[in-house]
Amino acid sequence: MDKLKIGIIREGKVPTDKRVALPPSHARKVQEMFPHVEVVAQKSEIRCYNDDEYRQAGIRVVDSLDECDVVIGVKEVPVSDLCAEKTYFFFSHTIKKQEYNRGLLREVIRKNITLVDYETITDQSGKRVIAFGRWAGIVGAYNGVWAYGQRYNLFDTRRACDCFDLEDLKSELAKIDLPPVKILLTGGGRVAKGAIEVLTGIGVRRVTPRQFREEYFDFPVFALLNARDYNLRKDGGEFSRTTFYGSPQQFESNFLQYSSAADLLIASAYWDPKAPALFERKDIMSDDFKIAVIADITCDIDGSIPSTKQASTIGEPLYDYNPCDDRVEPPLTDEGNITVMAVDNLPCELARDASESFGTMLLNNVLPELITGDKNGIIERATIARGGKLNERYTYLQDYVDGN
Repeated sequence: MDKLKIGIIREGKVPTDKRVALPPSHARKVQEMFPHVEVVAQKSEIRCYNDDEYRQAGIRVVDSLDECDVVIGVKEVPVSDLCAEKTYFFFSHTIKKQEYNRGLLREVIRKNITLVDYETITDQSGKRVIAFGRWAGIVGAYNGVWAYGQRYNLFDTRRACDCFDLEDLKSELAKIDLPPVKILLTGGGRVAKGAIEVLTGIGVRRVTPRQFREEYFDFPVFALLNARDYNLRKDGGEFSRTTFYGSPQQFESNFLQYSSAADLLIASAYWDPKAPALFERKDIMSDDFKIAVIADITCDIDGSIPSTKQASTIGEPLYDYNPCDDRVEPPLTDEGNITVMAVDNLPCELARDASESFGTMLLNNVLPELITGDKNGIIERATIARGGKLNERYTYLQDYVDGN
């Protein structure tokens, strides 16, 4: 049997991302489990695991991945770095027709690349089997609370990116002493669960959505909102999760019932472009709108949250949104602005922990399918393009690729 060569790419997207899809110990396990597979790592000076750690694990470190059949990364591969007729695994950020990645998908098709997107890798029930969600939730919630502290000069804690790992981050939680603020958290998946880890670790108590709206507390609280809590059917019928996720255009937002009570919003709910926005710009300008800080973990630009006008970076995590003029301004400059945290690569702040977790899911749930023939269709369902055209499940992207 010919050897299958899998290459771990050097992340090339700017700003840089230190994560890796397959840490050294996991790469070694792949070779142990499948003797006909060789894993190599492209040289990198930014990766959270250095080249010597791969060498010590018995993984060759190479300049180029030209010899590889399969290339695995994390973020989008720069268009100029794509090699023709290879199989790539990475988060392409194209399935919502994101304008900024149209050129990437066009080049994938032009170069006859097989593109497998982690975001679309699911089991037979449709459940995702690999994600960085928990880590996005942990760092996003921490950053949101940190941003609130920065806005009101409440406490001085290290940034998540300055902590070595999760255990180190937990030592910072004890330093946070919040006033009786009300925190809204949207979502219900891995991201929300990660955020809850942080909020409960700080000592913020969970209350029901109704209690959040109607009651006063002399200690910090948070409420978790699921889709049914802030979306109503336009025809007045009962909320159905199946209908909402299948036909979100049939719903309208009822979020404003919470915005008059909340101080901090942590947004972690997946958003379909056909679904209603949480609220509109005009709503922010209302006297009843109390939210002053928004940690937008989803980071859908001009999506469900109008203040998310751009992504922020780990180096500069905050900006202000001026709702009167609908523009971004320097952070913490005006009390009438919304303070926004919209870092789009949050797990990178705890890169080693996040990479370990992701690598385990890749090793257990994805690579065996790739290597042994994909008998459960996991790879096929997640293949966006192959052989110079969109795969059948993703032909809805054709007008996006064409620029229409």
